[in-house]
Amino acid sequence: MTEMDEGTTRAFSTFRVLNGDSNIVERDQLFRNMAQLYSYVSDRCDDEQVAQYDEVLCQLAELVETEARAHVAKLLAPLDRAPGNVVVKLANDEFEVAQPLLEFSNVLSDDDLIEIVANQSEDHRVAIAGRPQVTERVGDAIVEHGQTASVHRLVRNTNAELGQQALERLVERATNDAEMAKDLRGREDIDWKSLGGQINIVGDKVMETIAAIDPKIDPVTVGKVSAVVYNRMRNRAGFNSQDWKVAYNQVKALSDRKQLDERALVRFARFGYGHHTAAALTMLLRVGPEVFVKWLAMQDYVAITVALRALGIQPDLFEAMIASMPWRDLPSPGDLQNVRRRFEALSKDEAVGIFELWRTHAFRRRLPNEDVAGAA
Repeated sequence: MTEMDEGTTRAFSTFRVLNGDSNIVERDQLFRNMAQLYSYVSDRCDDEQVAQYDEVLCQLAELVETEARAHVAKLLAPLDRAPGNVVVKLANDEFEVAQPLLEFSNVLSDDDLIEIVANQSEDHRVAIAGRPQVTERVGDAIVEHGQTASVHRLVRNTNAELGQQALERLVERATNDAEMAKDLRGREDIDWKSLGGQINIVGDKVMETIAAIDPKIDPVTVGKVSAVVYNRMRNRAGFNSQDWKVAYNQVKALSDRKQLDERALVRFARFGYGHHTAAALTMLLRVGPEVFVKWLAMQDYVAITVALRALGIQPDLFEAMIASMPWRDLPSPGDLQNVRRRFEALSKDEAVGIFELWRTHAFRRRLPNEDVAGAA
C-alpha cells in the first residue's frame, strides 16, 4: 500500500469513528486534516478518490465552525484539481470563507460565478470582479447585480472582458458618476466609435458622456459608425494550453457534481467556450486528452464527426460545437456545411462501430480516415 493510500485510509477510518457525540474540536481538526492531506495528493488522485474526499469534506463542512471552513477554503483555492461540490459550497459560504475561492479558484466555472454574483453579497461580487480573468458573461452579471464597489473594481480590472450589454449600462451609469467615466476612459481595449455606432441607449446625455470619455469622438457622427464594440477578438481558432488547463479542470469539477450533461454542452457551444466543449467531450467519450487535442491540431473533422455521432449528439448542437472548438484554423462556412452533411449521412450504429474499433486499437497513431469517409 502506498503512502497516499495509507493516509487516505487513516483519514476515512478516523471519520467513521466520529459520531454524534464527537466534539467540535475533533470535527474541526478532522476537516483541516482531510483538506491538508488532499492538497498534498490532489495531483495523484483518480476520479473515485476525488469523489470520496468531496463527499466527506461536504459533510464535515456542515459540522464545523467558520474558522475551519475558511482554513480549508484557503487550502483548496490554489489547486487545479479540487473537489467540485465542496468548492462550490464554500464559495457560497459567508465572505470570510468564500473570499480565496472567489478570487483564485480555477475550479469555479462561469455558471458558478454568475450564480454567486446573483445570490450572494456585494463583498462576494467585489472579489469576483478582481479575478485574474473575468469573462464577458460574468462581467455582465456583475454590472447587472453589483453595487458601486464591485462595478468599479470590474471596470478597473484590465483582465475583465466588457461586452456591449455591460458597456451600455456602464455608460449610462457614467452619466452620473464621474469616477466611473474616469475608469472607463482608462480602458484601452474599448472602441468607443464602435460602441457609439451600436449602442442601444438613446439620448444626448449618453452621447455627451462618450464624448467626455474620449474627446476624439464626434457625438453628431458617432451614430453612423458600424464596427465591433471592442478590440478583443473572441471565439477565434487556436488551441491555448493555459485555457485548456483551466477548462479541463472546470469541466472535471462539473463532472464531480454530476452536471456534465447535454445542457452543459449546449451552454458551452452557445457561449463559444471551445476549450470547455473539447474538454467535456474527452470525458464523455472516455478518450485521453492528448487524443482529442491531436484531432484539433490535425483539423481532423472526420474523427470528431464519428465520435460525436457515436455519442448521440443532435445535428444542430453538433454544428454549434464544431464551430466553437479551438481548431488550428477557423472552420470556413464550406467546412461546416461539409461536416454537417457527413454527420447526417452517418448512422449512429455505424459511428458506434467505427468508434469502438478505434478504441479497441487504442487510437493508434494513424486513424483510418479513408475508411471512415467511405462509411459516411
